[in-house]
Amino acid sequence: MPVGLVHDPIFQEHDPGDFHVESPRRLEVLEQALAAWPGLKMCLSLPPRPATRDEIGRVHTANHIQRIAGTAGRSASLDPDTGTSSQSYEVALLAAGSLIDLCDAALEGHVQHGMALVRPPGHHATPERAMGFCLFNNVAIAASHLLAVRGLERVLVVDWDVHHGNGTEDCFSRDERVLYFSVHQSPMYPGTGPAAMVGSGPGLGYTMNVPMLGGQQDSDYLRVFQDLLDPVARAFAPQFILVSAGFDAHREDPLGGMELRRGGYAGMTKILMDIAQDYCPGRVVLSLEGGYQPAAQARSVLAVLATLQGDTMLAQACLEAARQAEPSAALQRAKAIMAKYWAVFEGL
Repeated sequence: MPVGLVHDPIFQEHDPGDFHVESPRRLEVLEQALAAWPGLKMCLSLPPRPATRDEIGRVHTANHIQRIAGTAGRSASLDPDTGTSSQSYEVALLAAGSLIDLCDAALEGHVQHGMALVRPPGHHATPERAMGFCLFNNVAIAASHLLAVRGLERVLVVDWDVHHGNGTEDCFSRDERVLYFSVHQSPMYPGTGPAAMVGSGPGLGYTMNVPMLGGQQDSDYLRVFQDLLDPVARAFAPQFILVSAGFDAHREDPLGGMELRRGGYAGMTKILMDIAQDYCPGRVVLSLEGGYQPAAQARSVLAVLATLQGDTMLAQACLEAARQAEPSAALQRAKAIMAKYWAVFEGL
């Protein structure tokens, strides 16, 4: 069965401004890499489709939607980091709608896993605010669709962008149907995501944050996935896995301060595929978030896509190395906190 893929030149039409790091160049380089990649012929490309107001409205307020819609046909500054161009509203709708369609294709068995290479990114967008380069929260909108329309009861959302996905956490912090997991650099924009933030009300214990100091390597991230995310996710038994797939934790990225390489991203993908194999086969879908060194992002995306297609040699080598590494203090702290909510950590 093919891996589903969303990629289209239309996503280069969003331009937040001259010299902005979240530029169309990110996808220009990625499209060039895809064109030369032999695995592309084994992917099923899905056409872009704009999200409806109802689909966006499951996450965002009417005022927020109207504010973004009001930028159509012009350039606007929504905050010091977040700008639009004449087609940004249209492209943002396409990013959200295309991710929904990719999730539906995986849910219905038309594709096995998938990746949406879309812009603008989404995980900082809160229900009421555009921020951090993000207009609409693509992953939150897709997760809400899976819950409200497709009738799922348990969705795992994994965020490995170097920045904490504050918007996604805001959407689901009180919702026990969504297990939200974020590993991110701290201190770092937007200044949210402490380990002690574990959700509230019915969602208490269903938010997992792992803030880490800069300089962490593949093995540090993979141990977090192996020792923390994997046991909790298996206890949660997800019916679908969505990933906010930022590539700004790569060692070459100009905004982040981490030391990941493409093998680290392949390894994280493999762990999620193994969880899915046991609980929701074929249902790992990733959506592009950050990643501001275009060549490094392209190499990492291709490593993820190859892993989704079953080429796990790179991932396995990194996972074996990680098992020999010492667990970080950030991992130990996060496990101690989550032990209050998940019996898999009893005895810590």
